[in-house]
Amino acid sequence: MHGLIGKMVAHPGKRDQLAAILLDGVGGMPGCLSYVVAIDPKDDDALWITEVWVDAAAHAASLKLPSVQAAIAKGRPLIAGFGDYVTTTPLGGHGLAPAG
Repeated sequence: MHGLIGKMVAHPGKRDQLAAILLDGVGGMPGCLSYVVAIDPKDDDALWITEVWVDAAAHAASLKLPSVQAAIAKGRPLIAGFGDYVTTTPLGGHGLAPAG
């Protein structure tokens, strides 16, 4: 499996609008096992996005989907910047099958 955890910072007052765009654009992504958007309780403008994919290729392919391209275009003006970002290798967990 392929995992990503990243912090996205919205322009002041735009976090909820950005979160709605991210959540609306996540359906129908082949190979996506988990996609979670969460607010940062210590930063009123920040979101944390946690993703789990069957593999890195599935994630890369998702970035070419029309729905994802539309979400990126719609959300880009609301993004002030990015914070920490890590790539992980998920082993499993609640809601995920163990890695084969």
